[in-house]
Amino acid sequence: MTRTLPRTSEPAVGKPIDRVDGTAKTTGAARFAAEHPYPGLAHAALVHATISRGRITAIDTTEAAAIPGVVTVLTHHNAPALKPPRKVSPLDLSTMASGTSVAYLNTDEVHWDGQPVAVVVAETLTAAREAAALVKVVYAPMRSTVDFLAEEPNARPQKGNLLMSGSAKKGDAEAALATAPVRVEGRFTTPPHHHNAIEPHATTAVWDGDRLTVHDATQSIDWLRSHLALRFDVPAEGVRVIAPFVGGGFGGKAMIWPGTILTVMAARATGRPVRLLLTREGVYRTVGGRTPSTQRVALGARTDGRLTALVHTSVTYTGRVGGSPEQVTSQSKHVYDAENILVRQNLVELDLISNTSMRAPGDAMGTFALEAAIDELAYELGMDPIELRMRNEPERNPIDGRRFANRNLREAYRLGAERFGWADRTPEPGSMRDGRWLVGMGVATAFHPAWQFLANVTVRLSVDGTVLVRCGFQEMGMGGATAQAQIAADALGVPVESVRVEYGDSTLPLSPAAGGSMQTASVASSVLAACQKLRRKLAKLGPPGETPAAVLARAGVPSLEASVGSDSRLGRLTGQARFLAKLLRDQRRWMRAASGAQFCEVRVDPDTGETRVSRWTAAFDVGRVINAKTAVSQLRGGIVMGIGMALSEETLVDPRTGRIMNPGLGEYHVPVHADIPPIDVAYLDEPDPTMPLGLIGVGEVGITGVAGAIANAVHHATGRRIRDLPITLDKLL
Repeated sequence: MTRTLPRTSEPAVGKPIDRVDGTAKTTGAARFAAEHPYPGLAHAALVHATISRGRITAIDTTEAAAIPGVVTVLTHHNAPALKPPRKVSPLDLSTMASGTSVAYLNTDEVHWDGQPVAVVVAETLTAAREAAALVKVVYAPMRSTVDFLAEEPNARPQKGNLLMSGSAKKGDAEAALATAPVRVEGRFTTPPHHHNAIEPHATTAVWDGDRLTVHDATQSIDWLRSHLALRFDVPAEGVRVIAPFVGGGFGGKAMIWPGTILTVMAARATGRPVRLLLTREGVYRTVGGRTPSTQRVALGARTDGRLTALVHTSVTYTGRVGGSPEQVTSQSKHVYDAENILVRQNLVELDLISNTSMRAPGDAMGTFALEAAIDELAYELGMDPIELRMRNEPERNPIDGRRFANRNLREAYRLGAERFGWADRTPEPGSMRDGRWLVGMGVATAFHPAWQFLANVTVRLSVDGTVLVRCGFQEMGMGGATAQAQIAADALGVPVESVRVEYGDSTLPLSPAAGGSMQTASVASSVLAACQKLRRKLAKLGPPGETPAAVLARAGVPSLEASVGSDSRLGRLTGQARFLAKLLRDQRRWMRAASGAQFCEVRVDPDTGETRVSRWTAAFDVGRVINAKTAVSQLRGGIVMGIGMALSEETLVDPRTGRIMNPGLGEYHVPVHADIPPIDVAYLDEPDPTMPLGLIGVGEVGITGVAGAIANAVHHATGRRIRDLPITLDKLL
């Protein structure tokens, strides 16, 4: 029996507690990957290919090597050998880590415009970059395929996997569509997007014999450790990855990209510590971004608004040398209770940098098209867009009848509509004005699946009343350490100030990557289990009614420790088997997801097409909220990123050469303060009974539905239905 521990403070879970790393970050005490000093540190700079496919026929490093301070120039002629990455296997998730399959500087082949073809190492960053500009490369170009829209007709069906299905159907949606009394159908497009985290990708690498220490801006400490051990043929236990602070990730730092590999290679080749800090342009050239998409959404309904057919298909790309398929149509299997459903995803392969995850991969794009189509159907029916959604709100998962673990979307819409003032909206397009501005209101559903992986954790309770939680998870600004301190404090009945959390280091118990909005739940599950073990140990030491510190003091025990999981080879294999078994079991029983309602007001200048988001309200069903302050911040950040997706962000790729034409913040426009209105965020705080503490991840759901809500508001303001992102002036004039 586990006794109830006496509390020494108010419960911490749910409170808006300040981040435990806040002082370090705001005072500059926090050191990021490019800020760790080492004696004899050298600096690296990359030389990028200027063709999208071909071979290097000559490379001249004479002028570069002559620059004062240059230590070496590595090319495919003199670079140390790398082992190839392993084939992706569900039995070892670290095999998913490699951004591409290219043997960097071990081949004369070029696979995309921007691929690193040389690395300059110098005493200073200035010398390294100056020398890199002097490396002369001659190529024999080969025919490349880089035009996404031209290749769309050649798309092939996307294969499914354990985490993502490529297609699904219920009934005959195309036949039902053809006979539906009311139909809408549209083609939607989204452009490529690129990552612009406040901290560019950076690595500092130090070799000591066959032992390697790496400071890296990574979302996946354990994956990086395993991948480096494999590529450089050294034991994994001799590789240490340190990443206590990461200045934003959003998916762009989940995989391992060439900059990290080449920094480690340069350090090995020179025998010196080496640092590489990518320029903004270097991030675009060597790190994947979000794939473009084309989508077809077709809806059929009866005159009462009940959906009889829902068709959602997509085409995206992966690089020929790697990339991740996107779950573009995923939400369309879960959000609306259509009688017949067809979702299908298709892929083309291109000679471009491999695409990768970007906040709510797939769902951010797919909810734009689906929610805009639902809005269009509401106008065809003469029905309020919220009423149409609620009329088609399912009781069970529409495709397979699984139960929803937790779904309170009706309540989220009710709350959001009340806070936003949806009742003040007049339905006719162009009917609302404020002076010269056309005013529009739009709404959309937010949706993102909830995942939970396994994490290893150690919790130590000391006689002085302090608690130490140890887990090698990643902190990218979302407040993970703060949340786990709150969870442990409540589980052991101690003040949150008594809990210290160690994280961000591969010497700690392993954690899954920070992605898919699953890190908090994954680590929390193990923290709770470890605390439960501690409580059982305490129960054997003394009578109930005493604080944990008093029990240890009376028993003369300096500390107690409990662990969950093992980092041994056998422990990792056992953990992976447990994870797969749990994943398959849960997939059969439940449909888990975070959801919400996005409400948007825009103002459009009828003469210039200038569009401003003037007001935003969102209400979310994200299970139990651990920290009110950090959760709202995460959700608000997703909305800001979605506003950029809707109105300004677009990577411009030359369809003739595959070169990115706007690689940097000068011409790739992310939202700034002047673009963002006050954002009102509410949440229901209804626990999901199938998740640890009832929590569901909040990192990604915030961006979903945002672009759809803005497109719907623009239509309400102007009568123009924009199906191609971003919504720019030219599309409204």
